[in-house]
Amino acid sequence: MGRFMSLGMLAVLAVSAAPAIALAQKATPYRWTNVTVGAGGYAPGIVFSPAERGLAYLRTDMGGAYRWDSVAMRWVPLQDSNAVSSYMGIESIAPDPRDPAIVYMAAGMSARAPAAILRSADRGKTWRVTPVPFEMGGNEAGRGLGERLAVDPNRTSTLFFGSRHDGLWRSDDAGAHWNKVSSFPLSGLGTPAPRQTHGGVAFVVFDPTSGTADQGSKRIWAGVADPGAMHLYRSEDGGKSWIAVSGPAPEMLAVKAAITKDGTLYVGYANGIGQSDALQGALWRFSPEGKGQAVTPPDHQEGGILGVAVAASATGIIAISTLDRYRLGDTLWLSRDGGAHWTDLGPKSRRDVSASPFLLHEGKGADFGHWITGLAIDPFDPAHIVYTTGATVYATSTLGAATIQWAPWVRGIEQTAIITLSSPTGGAHLVSGFGDLGGFVHDDFATSPQPTFANPYLSNTNTLDYAGLKPNVIVRSGSLYANRPRDASLGRSEDGGRSWVPVKVPAMGSPPARADLNGEAAVSVSADGSAMLVAAPEPMLTRDGGKSWVRVEGLPGNTRATADKVDPGRFYAVTDAQLLGSRDGGAHFVALRGHGLPANLSAARIHNREQQSTLIASPFVAGELWLKLGGQLWRSTDEGASFQPASGALQVDLFGLGKGSGRVPTLFAVGTMDGLRAVWRSDDLGKKWMRINDDGHQWGLRFRVISGDPRIAGRVYLGTDGRGLFYGDPAGERK
Repeated sequence: MGRFMSLGMLAVLAVSAAPAIALAQKATPYRWTNVTVGAGGYAPGIVFSPAERGLAYLRTDMGGAYRWDSVAMRWVPLQDSNAVSSYMGIESIAPDPRDPAIVYMAAGMSARAPAAILRSADRGKTWRVTPVPFEMGGNEAGRGLGERLAVDPNRTSTLFFGSRHDGLWRSDDAGAHWNKVSSFPLSGLGTPAPRQTHGGVAFVVFDPTSGTADQGSKRIWAGVADPGAMHLYRSEDGGKSWIAVSGPAPEMLAVKAAITKDGTLYVGYANGIGQSDALQGALWRFSPEGKGQAVTPPDHQEGGILGVAVAASATGIIAISTLDRYRLGDTLWLSRDGGAHWTDLGPKSRRDVSASPFLLHEGKGADFGHWITGLAIDPFDPAHIVYTTGATVYATSTLGAATIQWAPWVRGIEQTAIITLSSPTGGAHLVSGFGDLGGFVHDDFATSPQPTFANPYLSNTNTLDYAGLKPNVIVRSGSLYANRPRDASLGRSEDGGRSWVPVKVPAMGSPPARADLNGEAAVSVSADGSAMLVAAPEPMLTRDGGKSWVRVEGLPGNTRATADKVDPGRFYAVTDAQLLGSRDGGAHFVALRGHGLPANLSAARIHNREQQSTLIASPFVAGELWLKLGGQLWRSTDEGASFQPASGALQVDLFGLGKGSGRVPTLFAVGTMDGLRAVWRSDDLGKKWMRINDDGHQWGLRFRVISGDPRIAGRVYLGTDGRGLFYGDPAGERK
């Protein structure tokens, strides 16, 4: 409590305190740029600043927060310097209602993870961090509730925060210190069991009409989204005491709220906190004195009301949105008379997604969207309305037109989880595998990619491989949402990933069953593209594109194989006890000597289908292998007959190879040296390492995959868990 040191300052101190050996080579400045997708993930909330036209903030569930820069006309990421993983999950965000430079955030990914209130006086360029004792859930169920964090417009040094698990909290010094509001009826339910959560105090709203400048607001509303008899409370004395306010049936939880300039409160209710259990909902209007009235649109029928917004500059304009309206599809309603009459905007809406064609990745037109929990009306322009989905942010400025035109409002937002990526020896320099979005061929890093990962369409791409001598041949494995039908989880492309054919492994076992449909079976392809090897419970090999299959001999079930990138006859694999190799194109595997390696190879085990491979073959010379055992790299230049240590003092988490000098690759790694976790590069086979990211580019240290480019010296690709896909080049050498 009360520690105001910025994350950037903490990182600087960590570097300066480390022994000089940590940077055995002088750090090389790198220029880092997002590979453009354009949003792509779930943004639970969006808010406009009431203090300045054109100022807005977006919060995401695992990729930090963004600010709209109306001059540059793009969203600016606000937490790239953050090195605390949990702080990338934003539970709530609150701009100061009087000073446009001040903004607050509640940051914490989940229960048992670090949580803090972040405070900025320069629009999020820098932050003061106050760790707090109450837990948050920025990436838990119910992350679309809120806003939990609120600033009193009549005394902006007073803030309230509605926590999930520990009741209502208050600060009277602009968020520097926090005290629990002991008088609030919900004291808290405590830390939930693993994989469970609470809705808790879902929102806090100050009534600006109930106070005067610098004296504070008297009337405060708070909604509760935990089971109980009452779910809405009102204070008339600035939070000293609280009165329960009657609303709909007890099963309806108070999840979202907005207040008009005359003090009328609109509350959205749902029978669950989301994102898949808010099946019923209602909207109620409350007078400042607490008199309630149901104003739910009569054709609502199903789905929770998880979006509520009012127009600050026009009387009577209310917008609401639904969540989990499965049968009819989610939509927005608009009222111009305070909820007496409603218009369903769904039938009137059209979408132009030409700037974000990836939104068509499921092979259908862009629909209204899903997981709609962020909804806002521009306080300076009632025709400008925006809402968030599980994949993008939509905006319109044509609210009063007969046809409402929506378009993604996403320039600068890159909020995706990258599972895997590949930089082939020919064709496009980058092919990616994403969570939720399938994957892409990136021909232009500055343009949102066309969706080509179809036939089969798989929401997650778990592994990618290319043929080293014939790089237009690419294979992939993936998985699909649990409730979707599937006929294949493997695909093969002959044109660099632009079109695909499904690969189906025959039924096996007793009784016979397709073992490849659950997405667990990785696929690899020989250097000439002729052979594909599938790591099924009974590993299988095909040499005719999947028309016929043979059982691989000597390779244990579910063991991922690595193809040599230069010699078509060679494959390799690692088990807990031995290194294996094949010289007949994957048909038979035998033990390799592996001289120099530890006897126990279990540290190289692949623990899940999304894990980057621990065994990589060089794209430059046959028989060169790189193996990661725990945090140690090992190199072989003789087909696995012998190995030498190759990572020096660096403890390696992830690694990849790129173009170096001649046939000697450049190494890229995410790892830790002398207490500093960072992104590193080595030009001398791991003897010395230089840090290539800096304190301004840490992205919560949430990394999934890394690889160099075999054709561009110094180029590295880095996949994060929440902040999208990056490419880096030495500063001044952008290709």
